[in-house]
Amino acid sequence: MGAASSVSIVIGGEAGQGLVTVGEFLARALTRAGYAIVVTQDYQSRIRGGHNTFAIRVDPQRVEAPTEAIDLLVALSADTLALHRSQLSPRALVLADAAAGLDGAPGLAIPYKTLCPKPLYENTAALGVLGALLCLDPAWITGLVREKFASKGEAVVAANLAVFAAAMDWTVAQEAAFTCLPPPARPGNHLMLHGNEAIALGALAAGVNFCSFYPMTPGTSVIQTIIDHADALGVVVEQAEDEIAAVVMAVGAAYAGARSLVSTSGGGFALMVEGVSLAAMVETPVTIVVAQRPGPATGLPTRTEQADLDLVLYAGHGEFPRAIFAPGNLSQCFHLAHRAVDAAERFQTPVFILTDQFLADSFRDTVPFDLAGLPLVVRPLAAVDDPAGYQRYAVTPSGVSPRLLPGFTEATVVLDSDEHTPDGHLTEDLAVRVTMQDKRMRKLGGLTQAALPPDLYGDPAGAMLLTCWGSTLGAALEAAESLREQGEAACVLHFSQVWPLTPDTFVPVLAAARRTVMVEGNFAGQLAKLIRRETGHVFDARVSRYDGLPFTATYILDKLREAGQ
Repeated sequence: MGAASSVSIVIGGEAGQGLVTVGEFLARALTRAGYAIVVTQDYQSRIRGGHNTFAIRVDPQRVEAPTEAIDLLVALSADTLALHRSQLSPRALVLADAAAGLDGAPGLAIPYKTLCPKPLYENTAALGVLGALLCLDPAWITGLVREKFASKGEAVVAANLAVFAAAMDWTVAQEAAFTCLPPPARPGNHLMLHGNEAIALGALAAGVNFCSFYPMTPGTSVIQTIIDHADALGVVVEQAEDEIAAVVMAVGAAYAGARSLVSTSGGGFALMVEGVSLAAMVETPVTIVVAQRPGPATGLPTRTEQADLDLVLYAGHGEFPRAIFAPGNLSQCFHLAHRAVDAAERFQTPVFILTDQFLADSFRDTVPFDLAGLPLVVRPLAAVDDPAGYQRYAVTPSGVSPRLLPGFTEATVVLDSDEHTPDGHLTEDLAVRVTMQDKRMRKLGGLTQAALPPDLYGDPAGAMLLTCWGSTLGAALEAAESLREQGEAACVLHFSQVWPLTPDTFVPVLAAARRTVMVEGNFAGQLAKLIRRETGHVFDARVSRYDGLPFTATYILDKLREAGQ
């Protein structure tokens, strides 16, 4: 067997067949061995049946995004080959049950009935075949098998290990013409996390200790991750009766001193907007994760899109300051979640994290996060000099007022959702109204000063500049790399914070480029329009995707060619 670099593996089958089990086992083994991975999960909104895929792109050094081509197709269902035949690469192999056959495709017909004492073990056999084809040290998978099945007893562990070994031996004997993965170029000290796990861990590192939610795909796994650590870290998690209750609970908990987080998707967030406005009026910090999926209405509940930027930017009646972060990889998921919690606490206002189904469900490798290097999150005051004269909404140059928690000092902490005086009592004085609204909006200045500028990858001078935000980062980076390999100057400008914008940090970059192209996952070009509104810059072209699938470099390049770019 020769050596390959990047390999694309797709495991396809019906819901309930265990394809996620096979995929997670293999992805975790590859990560522990030191390989770089990007996982894409594509699944239908049903418990059984349908057609789902778990795709792993693996590379010994670096991989940024999924790809269109398939090198190894594991067909767990009869229709998998038919659905994906057109995506097979020139070196592809199809791995299918011998009982179903290969229908003329190159590959291996696996004798599951011979290798497995029961159908229950077929997933383990598939792991053995994949491990042998990739020339992966079997110890990486056998260690995971022991971990996974230890609670079921030694007999179950031994049976799975026997099937795994038999499948590897059978595969080696076939002398299949597939190239091995070369050894990884780095030590195997990486973690495997998906985007929502990284967001949850970043929030926990920031001290989040109250979460309220109503389950909605693809935002729920943020809360599920927090639940896994809740007892150890003293976090209170409450499943509310609906999204309205969830956001109001979070505001109430924050008023009492908790660091609150809510996670939802676009349809759930639509119900939260009055609560968001409440948080802004009572100047109470709350961090809200919005994991985007295609709408309107129920839309495609298990697919991906970037169409809720406008919703989050303008949600809530009245005007008030906010910040919106949009991570593009695991490191940003973790660090921006921490930053979002701090911004909410520091500026006493709602702060948002915009992710999407692709990044939420995308397992990737990452080095362990440096907790010691994280900045301290702002805390409420422990005391004031004059408790009797304390004003919760005191007018300050920054707009940020001294925040005490009720019941912890002699001061009375008054809260009111009506317009109020600096000490928190309801008012109909219109002059006071202007003063208080000006005060609240001054916080936008501080949020802007603290805003992250977009990241520039490459030299924009005379280049094609691919501009993007959120999860589109990896595909844009690979597309730009392909353009450079073809002799065309290309670079990437990525926004990990989409509000407030800081034009001085990126308008010169746009001006230096030969052509500017916005790449974003929605129909209308929401960030492109926002940048035009704030700066006057009109992008030369847009690459949009809103079919429920994530961007790939191939998709971007194809659309550029179609547009004559």
